[in-house]
Amino acid sequence: MIRIAGAILAATLLTTPAVAQSVSVKTSAGVVVGQASDRANAFLNIPFAAAPVGDLRWAPPQPAPAWTGARDATRAGPSCPQPMLPNNMPNGGGANGPVSEDCLQLNIFTPKAARGAPVMVWVHGGSHRTGAGWVYDGQNFARDGVVVVSINYRLGALGYFAHPALTRAAGGQPTGNFGLMDQVAALRWVQKNIAAFGGDPRNVTVFGESAGGMSILSLLATPSARGLYAKAIVQSGAGWFEPKTLADKEKEGTAALARLGVAETATAADLRAIPVGKLVPVNGDYQPFIDGKLMTETASQSLARGRFADVPLMIGSNSGEDSLMGPAKQTMAALARFGAEALKPAYPEEAAKGEDTLARAMFTDRFMGGPARWVAAKASAGKPAWLYYFSYVGTRYRPAVTTSAHAAEIQYVWEYWGRRTPMSVVSDEDRAMASLMHACWVSFARTSTPKCGAEAWPAYDAISDRLMEFGASSGVRVGLRKTQLDAQQAAALPGLKLAK
Repeated sequence: MIRIAGAILAATLLTTPAVAQSVSVKTSAGVVVGQASDRANAFLNIPFAAAPVGDLRWAPPQPAPAWTGARDATRAGPSCPQPMLPNNMPNGGGANGPVSEDCLQLNIFTPKAARGAPVMVWVHGGSHRTGAGWVYDGQNFARDGVVVVSINYRLGALGYFAHPALTRAAGGQPTGNFGLMDQVAALRWVQKNIAAFGGDPRNVTVFGESAGGMSILSLLATPSARGLYAKAIVQSGAGWFEPKTLADKEKEGTAALARLGVAETATAADLRAIPVGKLVPVNGDYQPFIDGKLMTETASQSLARGRFADVPLMIGSNSGEDSLMGPAKQTMAALARFGAEALKPAYPEEAAKGEDTLARAMFTDRFMGGPARWVAAKASAGKPAWLYYFSYVGTRYRPAVTTSAHAAEIQYVWEYWGRRTPMSVVSDEDRAMASLMHACWVSFARTSTPKCGAEAWPAYDAISDRLMEFGASSGVRVGLRKTQLDAQQAAALPGLKLAK
């Protein structure tokens, strides 16, 4: 699969109230003191695991050590190590500021005087290489009665990396999928502690976008994560994953470190002594894989084999996912191994407009639109699944832009415009779309059903093929891009090794 680069909207840190008010909560490790605003109580930079440094680098997360006294939870913590831009500009994952390997923290936004509130745990995007939980401001979810938790997890060569020396040192424990292990550890922390913040541990929705959406699908396929959530939302998280094993990743890791001058005979201690600054630039195929312990099959295989977690699911994609795409010729060459030439008859209009238009349509359908529909269809055999298609283009971009870019839906879901979108360019129409989508997500978190808007959003099934389009004119659509998606699905599935 083409490695998908992340691009998410950055949110600001909390706006300090004119008169700051503190609020404290006792967690299993100690007391945290957060900050109250007119909309929410916010607690930032709470450790959910020990710092993954020294012998804990490239090891399963361990419990966070307890602290004495009260811990300040009013300031964002560091982001996990990742490529950063100069001049403190937000990177593709929205992160800037300090980074540290001691980054396994989470942030919580709670309604005022919450008790038994639904909980939503956000897994950020960024190609499993950039991003941070603190980027997202959950005050508007809290305003509407939802406890929101955003988490950090290990990224890049620190998050999804394997090497024979590390496998030997693991002694039979899971290895490689460290970022996914962090997500499971965060969910366990939530189960143990969220009631103290007014949340209901029995009503937890996991949701994420891009790499975060891929992570949600992986969590649904991870047996040890069962019972840690009640429902899930996947935003542009793909869904067709080629099997890659621990042995494959060990070869990649050995080759990557060889380029840094690390001998093949290096020990785990040697690897853990490598300065973190040398590891951050290491390129790789960073995403969850079959390690044989934590993940024994891909999310696609788990879903096809009936072993996927049976929970209510919302999943969807955007009309302009090709915003992630490189040059058309390069993309078509990459798509060739997925049978792009044979798929051209399904794209007569796009092909007539030239290679660039064709490549963009195929990219969007192959990596996001087709997988989302397939996942919804397979999941609908159990608990209900709801499929969406986001095509809305902000008024400030029209008429030059005609499709909705990857990650464009985030600001509408969170009903928050972030530091990259000045309020002066947000129209009433934009706000109406945000109110609609935010209400759908809140309703799902509360009731396991997205009851929102003037038109009912029907649960998905492959026969009726109905989804909700959030666009210039939102509503239920039947058979949207059916010819193209059917063709992509027929070409993709044989390569995923779905049979038991």
